[in-house]
Amino acid sequence: MPQEARLFEKEIVKTVRLQYLLYLPPDYARDTRERWPLILFLHGAGERGDELGLIKKHGLPKILDERSDFPFIVVSPQCPECNWWAMETEALGALLDEIAGAYRVDPQRVYLTGLSMGGFGTWHLALEQPQCFAAIAPICGGIHGPSRIVCTLKDLPIWAFHGAKDETVPLDQQARLVEALRECGGNVRFTVYPEAGHDSWTETYNNPELYDWFLQHSR
Repeated sequence: MPQEARLFEKEIVKTVRLQYLLYLPPDYARDTRERWPLILFLHGAGERGDELGLIKKHGLPKILDERSDFPFIVVSPQCPECNWWAMETEALGALLDEIAGAYRVDPQRVYLTGLSMGGFGTWHLALEQPQCFAAIAPICGGIHGPSRIVCTLKDLPIWAFHGAKDETVPLDQQARLVEALRECGGNVRFTVYPEAGHDSWTETYNNPELYDWFLQHSR
C-alpha cells in the first residue's frame, strides 16, 4: 500500500515547578509607586535539588544573606536534581512572568546572570528569550552548539567572566562565544581573571561595578 500523508495535532498543557528565593530591597514597601530592577540569578550544578538553602553557598544568594541594602529585586530559583538550566528555560520564563505580575518590577530593567551551570543557563535562556532582558552576565559558562548562534544576541549587552585556569569549564568554552559576538558586531565585554580557577564568581559578584553596569542598560 502506498504511504498516506497524515497530520497530527494535539494541545498539551504542561505544569512547571521551581522553588526559589526572593529578595526585595529595603525601600520596596515604602514607595508603592516605584518599579524596581530585577536580577534573575542561576546557581551552579552543585546546588541542585530540593534543599533551598544550598543555593546560598555562592553568588548573589550568599551576598544577600550578608547585606540588606541591595537595590534590586533578586530571584534565585533552584534547579531540580539531575536537571540542567538549559532544560528549564520554559519554567524560568514562566517564573519571570509570575514575579513581574506579583511585584513592582520594571520590565525595562530585567537582568540575567549565573555561574558555571548557571553560566550555561544564562546563555541558553538569553538565546531563547532575548526580549526579556536588558543585559546578561554569564560567569564561567558556555553553550552546547555552534558559536555563531550567539550572534542573535549581538544587540544585547553582555559582560562575560572566566578564570584563565578553570579546569572545570575551560576558558575556551566562553572565549569562542565572545569572539563570535565580536566578529558579528556584538555588544560584549570579557573579563578573564589570570590566576582564577573555576571560582571566577566570588570576585565578580563582590564587584560593585557589575551592578552599576547592569543599571546602565534598559530595554
